[in-house]
Order: sequence, then C-alpha cells, then structure tokens
Amino acid sequence: MPQQVRVGTRASALALTQTGHVADALAALADVTVETVRVRTEGDRVSTSLASLGGTGVFVTALRDALLDGRCDVAVHSLKDLPTGDAEGLTVAAMPVRQDPRDALCARDGLTLAALPLGARVGTGSPRRAAQLRARRPDLEVVDIRGNVDTRLRRVRGSVPVAGAAPAPTATPVAPPGGSPVGDLDAVVLAAAGLARLGRLDAATELFAPDVLLPAPGQGALAVEVRTADADGEAPLAQALRALDDVATRRAVVAERAVLARLEAGCAAPVGAWGELAADGTLSLDANVTAVDGTGSLRRRTRGLVASDDDARALGRALADELLTAGAGDLAPLGATR
Repeated sequence: MPQQVRVGTRASALALTQTGHVADALAALADVTVETVRVRTEGDRVSTSLASLGGTGVFVTALRDALLDGRCDVAVHSLKDLPTGDAEGLTVAAMPVRQDPRDALCARDGLTLAALPLGARVGTGSPRRAAQLRARRPDLEVVDIRGNVDTRLRRVRGSVPVAGAAPAPTATPVAPPGGSPVGDLDAVVLAAAGLARLGRLDAATELFAPDVLLPAPGQGALAVEVRTADADGEAPLAQALRALDDVATRRAVVAERAVLARLEAGCAAPVGAWGELAADGTLSLDANVTAVDGTGSLRRRTRGLVASDDDARALGRALADELLTAGAGDLAPLGATR
C-alpha cells in the first residue's frame, strides 16, 4: 500500500498552488498518496501590518503546531517566511529548485520604477522593500498593504476591480464591501516567484535586478518541513524528500539565512541577501542592510567554495560580520552588535 501523507498548507491561492506543486512532486518521486490539509495561521486572521505582528513568522507557527500534533505530516512554507531558528522536533527536509528570487514592480500604464511620477503611491507589506524603495526614490509615498496577490494587484490604478465593485475613477478610489480600496495606488511590489506560480507574471512591469532591490533571504524558495523522525530512513516519504531537495538552492539559501541569523534581524527586517552557487562549488553572496527611512544603506559581497551546508553557513556569517563592522547596527534595528 502507498504511504499516506497529509500535506499542511495555508488556504491562500498562492499557498495552495505552492503546496500542490510539492504534493505532485512527492507523489511522482515515491509510492505515496497525498492529502492536502488546510491550516489557518495567525497571519491569516488579522489585518494589521506584519511588522507589528513580529514579521512573516506568524504564517509558520500554526503549520508547525499541526506537524507536531499529527494533523499533517508535511508543511510547505515560503522559505522567506521561515524564522531562522530551529524548531524542536522538526526538520526542513527538502528545498525544491528555487524560482526567480527577484522582486517585481506591478505599475499602472506599464511604468517602471524610474518612470513613476513624483510622489507616486507604491504599496508593499515588506519593510525590506519599503526601505530599498525609499533609498532609490525618496519622493515616493510607500504604503503598507496586506492581502493576497489579487487583492494587492487590484489596488493598482486601472486594474480590474473585484466582482461587484464599481470601477475606480482616478481621483476617487472605491472600496468593495469589506475590502481594500480599488485603484488607490500607482504600483505594488511583489515577489516574481509568487506571480509566476499563479500565472500572473504578466502583471509585472519591471523585474528588479539585485543591484536595484536585493531580495529577501530565501525569496523564491520553498521549505518542505517534516517531523525529524520522518526525514530519515527508507520510508517512501523520506526517499521522496531526498530526491526533491536541490543542493544548489539549499546552499544558497542557507548562506542567505545565516546572514539574517547572525544579524539577529528577523524575517521582517530591512535586510536583503542573494546567493548563487556555480557549477564548481563557488558560492557568490551579496547582502545589504538599509535604514528604514531609506537614508542610508550598506552592502557587501563575498565568494567562497562551499562543499557543505556548514560551509555555506560560515560564509553567510562572515559576510554579516563585515556588515556589522561597517556599522549596519547603526542603520537598522538589528539584535546583533559588533
């Protein structure tokens, strides 16, 4: 008989899509049958800013609780939402091949960041994106937003409003019952990977090169988490997880997350990091820390051979130490000091 595997997921369209990809892969890689279990998280229950709730980790706790109490056997997370600390009894057993880690601008009239008018209103729920946007364009009005991808895209002027909502004239945005205003923003910034997974990448008017907006550590990657006891051995699930894990993705994001952990910054901090593993085992790693108001920024880069996750972790910590030595702790609210 195939091994029965219950995969926990948030109920958002993006989370369900990501989980579906992982579930299909697990079923293709080993003799397992997969059932999806929807888990409501604290981040789904409230509408206040993520920063005030302690960051994107609020999307993770309920899924981890469901793993530990046996309601599901696998949890699929957006890796950038995952706190850097280990969870007792749990293991990230697989990181599938990473999608595009870049940030995407979705603007009215096909505009790019440089072409947005003075004082344009740009929405994001990420303190990192907000800080880097302010550093690039101090004139912008950066608006804190919440909601799923479609909700955010509808806030861009000229986009299609929700069913039943009146079209939003330029001067008077309309809010559907119980919803966010329609057409009150000139642009929003979202993860390119999320747009691609939902088939909405056509909404992007610019994909930011890392030297413009450096992505969040782990952005574009997924974390497949299980109970530690289920990650080892020769059971079908354990075999499927080992086959699903992508070494290049894992080494890069381990280094990125080591930067975050060493800075003691948390996943909502204005910290960017991006690593790329070359075929010869050399990992190139960039990281930056930006003042919340955009008035200052520090960026450092390093390269090194990494033959293991420990090597990648050491490279990330060393780069974080360079940032701290250069004064990163004076720019942003970081827990670490030099």
